[in-house]
Amino acid sequence: MKGISIKDIAKQAGVSPTTVSFVLNGKAKEKRISDQVSKKIQKIAGKLKYKPNQLARGLRTGKTKTIGLIVEDIANNFFATLAKVVEDEADKYGYKVLYGSTEDNTEKAKGLLEVLKYRQVDGYIITPTKNLDKEIEQLQGAGKPIVLMDRYFPQMPSHYVVVDNYKGAYTATEHLVNQGYSKIAIVTTTSDQVQMKDRLQGYNDALKAAGITANKALVKKLPFDLDREGFNDEIKKFLTASKGLDAVFFATNYLGIYGIESIRSLGWTIGSDIGVVSFDDHDIFRLHSPAITCVAQPLRQIGENLVSILMKELNQPTTDMQQVVLPLDLIIRPSSLHK
Repeated sequence: MKGISIKDIAKQAGVSPTTVSFVLNGKAKEKRISDQVSKKIQKIAGKLKYKPNQLARGLRTGKTKTIGLIVEDIANNFFATLAKVVEDEADKYGYKVLYGSTEDNTEKAKGLLEVLKYRQVDGYIITPTKNLDKEIEQLQGAGKPIVLMDRYFPQMPSHYVVVDNYKGAYTATEHLVNQGYSKIAIVTTTSDQVQMKDRLQGYNDALKAAGITANKALVKKLPFDLDREGFNDEIKKFLTASKGLDAVFFATNYLGIYGIESIRSLGWTIGSDIGVVSFDDHDIFRLHSPAITCVAQPLRQIGENLVSILMKELNQPTTDMQQVVLPLDLIIRPSSLHK
């Protein structure tokens, strides 16, 4: 079915397509088009359910009023919630958001960038995969505004919004130590990107500060692409092999969820048989019995900062990199209270 065009609106309004274009692009006053004509055109456009062709608009104005948002996994509660905040914030500026998930796969991330470039998005908010730095540098070189989120490349200047991953993990581990736990494991990912490295370092340093010798046997790294059964099998094998283990820190919320399932399938009781803390909050953690202690990220603040920085770059580009590191909250719940 053919879409409604500017010519269709012009024909019904009895004006030229150029006049319709000026009105729909917010230039009625600039072009001295009367309020009466402007309102008539807008009413007809609404009645016909006219939707502008963003690519065509981009060719005319240099802006499509769209931004690209690339996350690791839109199905993950953290990224899904953050995407909604970004969408709401972008809408305040009249921008629409195009989404994509990388599944932590660099080739998939490159493909998403190609799609977004074809769609002529005005700017990008990106959760980068490990080897995406060259593609991002190329976009920067082409003058495209980019803000990285959740992680960044230490060797590459960029705008970014992240949280204090090191301190968050340190505080979570310190909390377990203060509760009397002494053999504390961590389940993390195989990723060597900055956010996961910081979380592991925070865990190690908190143990060291408490006089507890770090034990590599208490560190389990799992790849992103395991399925549910794979995660559960690996976590169960790790927990049962670690004799005397009394607490575990899961470095992401999805690992925390698999961890709860694995612990329950072993017949252990969280909070009495083993203490549990997870990085990132989730509804499951709040509703689980006992509720799960977590390091909560300020999702609204992250999203607001991402969009604010991007909009500033779209309107007035600068060489000064805005690099925001937000604090985290440790939400203490029964899962980590030693009994």
